[in-house]
Amino acid sequence: MHQIVLNQPGQFVDQPATPPSPGDGEALVRVHRVGVCGTDLHAFAGRQPFFEYPRILGHELGVEVVHVGANDAGIQPGDRCAVQPYVDCGTCHACRIGKGNCCENMHVLGVHSDGGMRSMMTVPVRLLARSEKLSFDQLALVEALSIGAHGVLRGAVNSGEDVLVVGAGPIGLATTQFALAAGANVRVLELNPVRREFVEQRLNIPTLAEPDGLVADVVFDVTGNKHAMEASFQHVAHGGRLVFVGFVQENLTFDNPHFHRKEMTLLASRNSSGLFPKIIEMIEQGQIDTSPWITHRFTLRETPAKFPDLPGQPDLLKAMIEVEGDDD
Repeated sequence: MHQIVLNQPGQFVDQPATPPSPGDGEALVRVHRVGVCGTDLHAFAGRQPFFEYPRILGHELGVEVVHVGANDAGIQPGDRCAVQPYVDCGTCHACRIGKGNCCENMHVLGVHSDGGMRSMMTVPVRLLARSEKLSFDQLALVEALSIGAHGVLRGAVNSGEDVLVVGAGPIGLATTQFALAAGANVRVLELNPVRREFVEQRLNIPTLAEPDGLVADVVFDVTGNKHAMEASFQHVAHGGRLVFVGFVQENLTFDNPHFHRKEMTLLASRNSSGLFPKIIEMIEQGQIDTSPWITHRFTLRETPAKFPDLPGQPDLLKAMIEVEGDDD
């Protein structure tokens, strides 16, 4: 087998590797698909905070179980699975109250420990979510979809409410799809004309190039941009909610009288919690459409050559790495 290692910012190395041996509670899986996330792009550029090199990237995974011991989840060799990459400690305050998504000792596969840009890896069985129907492409999209799904849950979106999603990147698209599934009236604010056209054509919902002065019951900011996040306070209706799905490594400021006058609720949304099986079910039932997502595709072997060009692609939404045929 082999693996692609981000040796330092801007430098991928293709290395031979020995298949790992699963420990207690772990499964050995063959990686078939790796979705490329903004986190991966930032790590490659050297802009990912608290990141250590060298690192094997990849936390959006579609895998096949090769070997697994007896387990309560019923996972068996041959199962196709999505991998929840958030490894919580199970003992801190957040975990004890059922919020493992914001575990105080959280580590994420492909970020804090090695991820899936390799032919095989071991994964805790409890992190696997299987499907008999979904393709490996679809399974690799579940993690990104879960970020949007968790955000919509945090915003407590109700049917008939007006929702504004600020930002139409992959997580913005996920947030939009789950807000639509909740029965909301959704608009998208996005500066990039290519992404606006994509949303209008594929999701058939209105988009804005700039604010139109209308407010929404729930506003989701998924930009990770300080100025956009601060401006999002202005888009919230009286009694409404603002959910920060994206984040920045900076302080944010807002007009407190404006915030107080509207009795606005401000929420953060981090990772997701226990949503993979539900999302898989929704995709299987056609409630969530994954067909618009993948815009770029290459193999694991091609990653060192093709990955550096991704940030400059104006139509990039989701790049998918195919691992089949790369374990010679």
